[in-house]
Amino acid sequence: MRVVIFCLLLVAATLAFYNPVIHNRFIDFDDSPYILKNSQVQSGLTWNTVKWSFTTFRAGYWHPLTWLSHALDCQIFRLNPAGHHYTNLLLHAINAVLLFLLLRQATGFTWRSLVVAALFALHPVNVESVAWAAERKNVLSMLFFLLALHAYDRYARTGRRYLYLSVTIFFALGLMAKPQIVTLPFVLLLWDYWPLQRMGAGPAADGSPAASTPRSFPSLVREKLPLFVLAAADSVVTVLAQSAGNAVRTAQEVSVSARLENVFVSYVRYIGKAFWPSRLAPMYPHPGNSLPGWQVAGAAALLLLVSVLVLRWRDRRYLPVGWFWFLGTLVPMIGIITVGEQAMADRFAYIPFIGLFVAVVWTLDAVASEHRIPSVWRAGPAVLVVLILGCLTYRQLGYWRDDETLWRYTLSVTDRNYMAHDNLAIALAKEGRSDEAVFQFRAAEALHKYPPIQILALALYELRVGHPEQAIEECDSVLRAADDPKVQAVAWSELG
Repeated sequence: MRVVIFCLLLVAATLAFYNPVIHNRFIDFDDSPYILKNSQVQSGLTWNTVKWSFTTFRAGYWHPLTWLSHALDCQIFRLNPAGHHYTNLLLHAINAVLLFLLLRQATGFTWRSLVVAALFALHPVNVESVAWAAERKNVLSMLFFLLALHAYDRYARTGRRYLYLSVTIFFALGLMAKPQIVTLPFVLLLWDYWPLQRMGAGPAADGSPAASTPRSFPSLVREKLPLFVLAAADSVVTVLAQSAGNAVRTAQEVSVSARLENVFVSYVRYIGKAFWPSRLAPMYPHPGNSLPGWQVAGAAALLLLVSVLVLRWRDRRYLPVGWFWFLGTLVPMIGIITVGEQAMADRFAYIPFIGLFVAVVWTLDAVASEHRIPSVWRAGPAVLVVLILGCLTYRQLGYWRDDETLWRYTLSVTDRNYMAHDNLAIALAKEGRSDEAVFQFRAAEALHKYPPIQILALALYELRVGHPEQAIEECDSVLRAADDPKVQAVAWSELG
């Protein structure tokens, strides 16, 4: 009965703090190709939509279940954003409950599991995954990720083959929602180490019982070969989809050294966002080659130091598992293969932060137990932290109210963000605020070298809103810089 009450409290708290999301509009950035300007999705769950979902690389992904979930929302709610947002919210609440039940089942610790699930539910870094309708893929893939872990936990304890089949099916479904869960086989190896303790011998320092007789590492890897094959196949498909969508940035655009430098710094920035979630934004500009050497070296040293410490304290198995969960599940999104314009993204932390939450909560509660601190003194600070995070989440949701609010806020918390200027300009242009839109377009142009065709599009817009001199100036700059005869021809036609 107590577990049921805790589940209901999790859901109630999540719905309460996230309630402002029902008043938010669609965000043109990504919500347009996913919903607003997608005739296939808007037609609902038709046979043609099903076929299209399984064959398209639109938006740079192959994620048919995500397309189908959006189509179902359109069939039920049409283009009412409240319905689409609330579906995201319900999935997020379900994920929080599943996480609580999973940790409790695997470790036997109810209170610690509840705190981790509450941190996941109410941490403001996850607002982006819930408040952005196009991020359905994040919350949906997480649902199948957790269901796969539930099935694996039962399989490891019972050895029943049909449960392993369930793991494979849930993994495949999750990959069809978003490839972010491609690291699941590696997570299962961590899960074997702790809390299941199928790897190595002896109980962990927290007294968690072993799920079954310990096995060797090679045998545990062989056990997961079907899952590794699925992960490899989906990785290939994802690279093809991203390449088809021209989303993968080349080595000429972002050098290998710049990527590696950003990897180290981004890991540390993610840790900072976990413990001090301020200045959250939907777009963090990629720094390119501008990162100071001391910053890169400091970040690399910090990551190495923490890794060494958690390995030295491996008698507390939850520490290396939590830390390497965080490091490992971020690998596909950390920027080694650079996709898009961002250096990092809040939505990428949706699964990885669970590892940090587990490591911190288990460590603090274990230390408190060793020092015989009464439960009420442990519960008080935990509840206070969760409430503070909930209030920050409530506030963060307000920044996602509409395009103008979101991108003005983004400009206030990030520097040299041409994408924010560009998206704000588009939002202002749609409202007929031409002079303000042109100002933002020019601010974006000053920060980013646009292709000639896009500069000509700006020239055409300025001509239409009564700025002929600026239009001529834009076209003239294209004539001076462009080698493409087709581009020059278009520029002459505009000047003409």
